[in-house]
Amino acid sequence: MPINYPSVLNLRTNGVPYSWSAREVMLYALGVGMGSDPLNEEELQFVNEASATPRPLKVVPTFASVCVWGARPGLIDLNRVMVVDGERDITFHQPMPISANVTADARVRGIYDKGKEKGAIIQNEVVVRDGDGNKIVTIVSSTFARGDGGFGGPSEGMPEPHQVPRRAPDKSLDIPTRPDQALIYRLSGDQNPLHSDPEFARRAGFPRPILHGMCTYGLTCRAVLQSYADYDPSTFRRHRARFSAPVFPGEIVTVNLWKDGNSISFEAYVRERGLTVVKNGHTLLR
Repeated sequence: MPINYPSVLNLRTNGVPYSWSAREVMLYALGVGMGSDPLNEEELQFVNEASATPRPLKVVPTFASVCVWGARPGLIDLNRVMVVDGERDITFHQPMPISANVTADARVRGIYDKGKEKGAIIQNEVVVRDGDGNKIVTIVSSTFARGDGGFGGPSEGMPEPHQVPRRAPDKSLDIPTRPDQALIYRLSGDQNPLHSDPEFARRAGFPRPILHGMCTYGLTCRAVLQSYADYDPSTFRRHRARFSAPVFPGEIVTVNLWKDGNSISFEAYVRERGLTVVKNGHTLLR
C-alpha cells in the first residue's frame, strides 16, 4: 500500500535502551576491513584488545551507524526488496565509548516523493544519549525506497549535498574489500539478504549480493582516519556521504580526498567499473 503521508511524519520513539561492548566494536572494525594486515599496529588498535604493552582499544567513529541498530521511529510499509541506503550523516557530540548503556530517540525527519517510477526518500533522525542524558551522536539516515514513489508527498526540500572541490585530489587511497566482507559486516546488524543471498539479490535486480552501503561508508571513514586523523577517532566531529552505486564484495574502492583546514571532502569509486560509488562526502575534524 502507498506511504501514508503526512501521517508518517508523526512517527517517533523515545528512550529506547541499547548497549554494546568491546566485542561489537571489534566486530564492526573487522567488518569494514580493519586488521586485514595483522601486522599493522595502527589498525590492530581497533580490532585487538590484547597486547604485550597495554593500550586502549579504539572505536571506528562510524561504529555509531550500527551502535543502536534497529532504532527507528516506527514501521513504514515499504517494498523491502527495493530498499537501499541512500545517505548517512553522523554528528559526534563526544567520542564513541568502547562499551555503553545508552538510549535512543528516533523520529521521521522528512519524506520526499521522487515520482511513481522514481521512488521515495525517507529521512530519519536518531539521537543516542548516555546514561546521564548527554548526546553521544546524532544520526541522520536517508533510505531510498525504489518501489514506493507516487504517494503524493513533496518532491523538494532535502538539504543541499556537500560539494567536493574541483581541483585534483590531495590524496587517493585504494582500499581492497574481501569477497566475504558483506557476510562479516552483516553480523553488526544489517542482515538484509540483499547482501548475502544470490537469489534475493537477483530478484532485486543485481547480478550477485552487494556490499552494504554502510560498509562502504565505513571504508571512507577508514580513509580519513588513515590519511588526515592520525588514527585518532576523537578528532571526528561529523562524517557524511551519499551512496550513488553499489560495491560488489571483492572490489577495490578508491577514495579521493581533499583537505581544506579541518574540512575533508571525499568521493569513492570503483576503477574496475569506472563507477563512482560515494559522492558528496564530507568529514569535519576537531
